[in-house]
Amino acid sequence: MVWVYDIIRSEKSGAILTIFIADATDQIAGDTPSSARLALRSRARNALWIGISFCTALGLAAAVLAAAGADDQGVHLALLATARLAFLLFWPAYVGSALASLFGPTFEPLRRQAREFGLAFAAALFVHLGLVAWLCLIGDVPPVRTFIVFGAAALCVCLLTLFSIARFQQFLGARAWSLLRFGGMNYVACAFADDFLRNKLAGDIRHALFYWPFMALAMIGPILRAAAIIQALRSSMRKPNSGLGGSNHLRRAREQSTVR
Repeated sequence: MVWVYDIIRSEKSGAILTIFIADATDQIAGDTPSSARLALRSRARNALWIGISFCTALGLAAAVLAAAGADDQGVHLALLATARLAFLLFWPAYVGSALASLFGPTFEPLRRQAREFGLAFAAALFVHLGLVAWLCLIGDVPPVRTFIVFGAAALCVCLLTLFSIARFQQFLGARAWSLLRFGGMNYVACAFADDFLRNKLAGDIRHALFYWPFMALAMIGPILRAAAIIQALRSSMRKPNSGLGGSNHLRRAREQSTVR
């Protein structure tokens, strides 16, 4: 049911595909002056989020490496730190729409900022992938499973970013774009959950604090999205049927949830 909700409602959250590089190739030349200024302002804001996130992740990695050393142990710690920063940026983009739907206008700003959080997540992930490459260069190559699971997640991010560009998105088509969006978004969430939930119950209190809060968020996210699905379905079922029946209401719900 989480996947159905993503198809129906994901664009309401800014859509994971549109949160990475939204309308990057829109042509300003044919716009009115006011719309051109709005487009430029939006791109400047997105660039600011990208720059701040990238510099924060880079500074965090540099601080960990300076404190723990640039050997394999230090790089592992830097990977843990940047992964958690990336997750904290990904999570609001993942659940922002569900929070706004369930708890009202208090979380509406989070829904509106989903695009910016997605851009910031992509920028932080880029630093994390650079650390993975460094780890391979110094001879501590991760297991094959890591490359399969998290390499596929990184590929999803690349595809989401590519097809968030307007011209590529139009070439892909609306239906394929929706499938790619909900599939990529949820696979990235599953990859984070796999990392946080797999064999993380052992260790001391510091180890627990480094994992358990993220484990909780990883589990809460799908629950929130499932609850939002149920709420949306109940709301559509309460509406009286007319015309061609209930499918018209679902169609209108999709149109109202679309961020233009």
